[in-house]
Formats: sequence, C-alpha cells, structure tokens
Amino acid sequence: MSETPARTRAKARHRRRRKILATGVPLALVAAGALAYGTDTGVFGPGSARAASAAGHTAPAWATAGADGFASVDALGQRGTYGGRDGETVTVRTQAELEKYATAEEPYVIVVAGTIRVAPVGKEIKVRSDKTIVGAGTSGQIVGGGFFLGTGVHNVIIRNLTIRDSYQGVWNDKEHDFDAIQMDGAHHVWIDHNDLRHMADGLIDVRKDSTYVTVSWNRLSDNNKTFGIGWTENVATDITVHHNWFRETEQRNPSTDNAAHAHLYNNYLEDVPGTGITSSYGNYARGRTSMVLENSYFQGVNNPVIKDATASLVQRGNVFSGTSGRNESGGTAFDPARFYAYTPDRAADVPGLVRAGAGPRTSIGVADDQQGGAAPKTATTKAATTLTVARDGTARYRTVQAAVDAVPAGNASRVVIAVEPGTYRETVKVPSDKPHVTIQGTGTSRKQTVITYDNAAGTPKPDGSGTYGTSGSATVAVEADDFQARNLTIANDFDEAAHQSLDGHQAVALRTAADKVFLDGVIVTGDQDTLLLDTAAKDRLGRVYMRDSYVVGNVDFIFGRASAVIDRSVITLKKRWNGTSAGYVTAPSTPADRKGFLINRSVVDGDVAAGSFHLGRTWHAGGDAALDPQTTVRDTRLGAAIKSTPWSDMGGFSWKDDRFAEYRNSGPGAGAAGPDRPHLTDSQAAGQEIGDWLGGWVPTAS
Repeated sequence: MSETPARTRAKARHRRRRKILATGVPLALVAAGALAYGTDTGVFGPGSARAASAAGHTAPAWATAGADGFASVDALGQRGTYGGRDGETVTVRTQAELEKYATAEEPYVIVVAGTIRVAPVGKEIKVRSDKTIVGAGTSGQIVGGGFFLGTGVHNVIIRNLTIRDSYQGVWNDKEHDFDAIQMDGAHHVWIDHNDLRHMADGLIDVRKDSTYVTVSWNRLSDNNKTFGIGWTENVATDITVHHNWFRETEQRNPSTDNAAHAHLYNNYLEDVPGTGITSSYGNYARGRTSMVLENSYFQGVNNPVIKDATASLVQRGNVFSGTSGRNESGGTAFDPARFYAYTPDRAADVPGLVRAGAGPRTSIGVADDQQGGAAPKTATTKAATTLTVARDGTARYRTVQAAVDAVPAGNASRVVIAVEPGTYRETVKVPSDKPHVTIQGTGTSRKQTVITYDNAAGTPKPDGSGTYGTSGSATVAVEADDFQARNLTIANDFDEAAHQSLDGHQAVALRTAADKVFLDGVIVTGDQDTLLLDTAAKDRLGRVYMRDSYVVGNVDFIFGRASAVIDRSVITLKKRWNGTSAGYVTAPSTPADRKGFLINRSVVDGDVAAGSFHLGRTWHAGGDAALDPQTTVRDTRLGAAIKSTPWSDMGGFSWKDDRFAEYRNSGPGAGAAGPDRPHLTDSQAAGQEIGDWLGGWVPTAS
C-alpha cells in the first residue's frame, strides 16, 4: 500500500464542563501541546501501576482496574477513576489499620482481609483521595459502620466489600445517619461489586454536588432509604448506575434530585411477595433531574418509575413484570454515549446476569473487569504467568523475542511479558499459536520502554531472498489472538532521508493480524504506514481496540482491513522526511460485510501546515472492487491541519462509493456537512458506536 447567585454559578460551571467533555478529551491537553507522546502519567489515565505491597506482592488486576460510566470521564482535573493503583498495596485486618491507610495522603490499594467491626457503631471512616478499598474475596466485611468521602475527595474506588448492620431497630430512623457509603462534594468515585445492607440510614448517599460517580454490580438489600442522589439546589451531579440488584428495599432505589445527568441502565429491582418489606417506589427523578433509564428490569415493584413535573425522564427498553402504580416518563434528556462508551445488555437478560454477577466475588474474574461487562462464568481465573525482560541481564530474558519464544505453543492462559525500561532494538513476532500474551512496560511512563527497529518495505533481507515488503517491515508483528500491549512505545525509526535510493519507504511499527487485540496506553510511532491493523486472512475477523494511546505518522499511517476502534487517543500528524506537510491519516481496506476504522473521542492534530492532511483515503487492496473501505471519525477534536474536504480517492476508486463519515467533531479542522464532507445522522450514529465494532467482545486489562 502507499501513502455552571449559587444556582447560576452551578449552571455555568456545568455548561463549561459539558463543553470540555463534548470531545471526550481535556482541551488543556491540546493547548499544552502534548501531542507527540503525552506526559509521563499518560494521555487520559495514569501511568502503569506500581502496586507493590510492603510484603513484595503485586496487586491483582481486579484490585487495580479503572471505572466505567461517568466515573471514567476526564474532568475537574481528574483523568477517569483508577483509585490507588499507582501506590502500594496493603492488607488490613483492623479498624486502626484501615483508618491509617484510608486517611493517608499517599495513594494506596487497601485490601480488607476478614471482618472489621467498627466502633463506635455508625462511624463512617473518612477516605482521602487516590484510594482503592477492596475486599479480599468474599471475606472483606465492614460491620456496623461505613465510609465518608468529603468535599474535594476524588479518585476513590470501593469494591468487592460487604458493608452491613448499623441498623438501630427503627425502620424509618430519623435519629441516626449511619450510611454504608456517604459522599459530600466528592468526585470521581466508583462503587462496584459490593453487598450493602441493613444500615440505619442510606446504603449509598451521593450528596452536595458529588459528581462523576459510577455505581455498578452491587447488591443493595434489606433497607429502607436505600440510595439517595443530590439533595442540593445545584444541578451538578453526573452519575451512572448500572447492573445493580435492588432487593427488598422500600424507597430511594435510587431517588435522584437535581442531577444534571443520571444514567440508569441494566438494573434489577425486585420486591419479593410475602415479605415484611414492601416497595414504596422504584426509580425517582426529582427536581430538575435529567435521567435516562434503559434496559432495566422491574419485578413486583410498586410505582416502579416516578418523576416530578420539573424533571426529564426518558425511558427505553425496560421490562415491567408484576408491577403496579405509577410508571412515568416525559421530557427530553441526554445521550449517555456523548460522555462515555457503553453497551447495555438486553433487559430480558438482566435478572440472570445481575443475580449471578452482582456483589463480591471470590476472585473477580476477567469478565468482571470489563467496562459494562457481564458476570463471570466462573468464580476464579487462573493467575497469569509472568516472564521478565531486562536488557542488562538482571531479568530472566534479555530480549522481548526471547520471552515470546518461551511462551509454550497453544498456551491456554495469560502470559505477561514484563519489560523493564530501556530501548530494545529488535524485531518481535508473536506467532499465531501463542495466544493470550501481554507485553507490558514496567516503567512509570510509556516512553521508558521502547521496542524499535528500522526495516522498510524496500530493505533487503540479510539472506538475499528479496526485500521485506510493507507487512514484513514491522518492528512488532502480532499474529496471535487475545494479544495485549500496554505502557510502552513501539517504533519504526527508518530514516527516509538517508535511504532515498531505496524503493519502498513504507515502514511499519506495529502490525496486527489477529482477533481481540487490545492496545492500552501505548505509543506507536513512525512515518509512512506506521500502524497496520490487519486480519489473519480475508475471511477472518480481526478486532482491535486501542485506548489512551498515541499514533504518530504522516502517510496512510493507520491502515488495513481490521475492525478497529481508536478511542480516547491522540493521533499526531508529522511532516515528511523533507519537511513538507501532506498526508493521509487512514487507509482502510475493509471487506464489504465488516466494520472498518472508528476514531472516537480523540484528538487529531500536529505540527504541520493548515489544511494539509486528509482524514483518509479509500484503499482497495490489490484492486479488489468488492471491498468497501470504512472510516468513521466521531466526537473527536480535529486540528487545523485537516482539509475542508477530508476524504480522498485512491487507485482509481472513489471514496464516495465507500463508507467515510464524521459525527459531532469539533476544533478548527471540523466542518459542516456537505457533498464532500458527509456527516452521520443521529440514527446512523447510533449504529456506529464502539459496541457495534467489537461485536460482543469487551476488552479487559489482564
């Protein structure tokens, strides 16, 4: 291939926040010019976890995962919610130990091993920012108390715990404010896979403008005032509530007051007949709340959905079985997909999924770590094997390829190749018979671990058997399914200026020819043909998900026939070898029955001339007229470098005969819809989201 008095201020603050979020990336990132490689702590999230405990253990993936939903949104100076995964992992067994680490200034992953009985009863342990508090399997229990997150506390995860039994014997208790989890003015909080029950007041209270909160996969039961959101005049809270099981809870399931954006989906609300607890109501949109309620299942609930006249509540896809009383909706709300990606499960499947998956897990498995994912099919997963690489010989292997070679053919479980910081000048190939491999840099920055080489398409092979060709020039070639790479740089540093006589300057940094490839927090850099996203064969599916990453190049530098999503990333345009500015971002060669490339919630920009780059051109590889190339660029900030007519023909084929489109892009390079700049309609865009590309696969860090 070739080349926002208080209410007014709150409104204004919220409008500003929405403006920033519209593209899904912090505009300050662009203004700072961090387009080539980003900061040491990453593009949209932190650097790699440094989760070594005092005992020398490494925190498991389920203890260091990041949030989905509104808690994943970059805002208020916080890039998503990842808790204490950049700090030490400590195990606590007493209240004193728990309070010591929960109130520390430093980040911690705090593993609660066993039952901690809180004294005095009802005490809410204060939690400071940058903490993950997780239960060790199902043994982590907080009895007679809970947690409090105060004003300004941010980046907190509470996961896999049972918090119970501060109940004082009065059902509609007005004397005790003993909550399981209370937040007053906190932001970026993820409450996931907990069992919350039998408290004197609320199980969860999200109050006083707390925002960017996700509550997922929890069991909430045996309680009166279960889950309250808001209680403020300001319309400032953004919250996602999904895959939770509300069982035998009387009211506030949840009650949502003056929330700016409340997205409730795939929740299971169950009122069991013949018990002493009878539901008063289910979901309640109060005040000026804007709520989207979708694909949830209400069983036997009285007044399942109610709203104030001043609230907006949009329902879609919900199931109501044996319910009675008020079931209301009305007004217009918002599109959750403007803020984050999600794929709701079918409402009919929700009771089974949530019964099986909500609450603490013995060992949170791979499926629980997925964003918006289903319950695991088994309670445990086999621990990954780790192979270490260090260039200086202090690890088991000196080269990345040597570690790959040590992976047994047909391996059935995850093998992590942990690569120490350094520059590894080598080519690496992961063959098709070695699936489930992760190559991961161990430094604090993706720039510290570099795999690079300088082959080009026209470079002669050492054995005299010809040249490498484009695909053969790859520094790293991945042919094995379920491959992952994170926290490293993959480069091709071929010097075009020094090799002008060479026929074939295409120089691939990374080639993938496999299914379920997850590129997470990486840099892929080169010039022409930097990133080849391919499939093992024309009739084989090849899905790729890249997030929080950088791709650098100039001509056709994202190309191939894979079904690939580039999400929350920065695509950096660079000049040609001779200082000129011209190029094409994508060159898809998509089969007619497949998805091509989706660039989503990202930034496309670089230090090049204005109006010099196309977003893509149509590549009918080998002149194959049956192909139907596709690139969609949506919710992305486009720099001034992008042409006003951003698509181009190639090889005698017109791009207008194929699938090229934009949707809700922003920035100086964005433009109005027209014959030479097609935009998707809202209904079309609803069918071109991440879940449509990945087809049931939810990439999970492992």
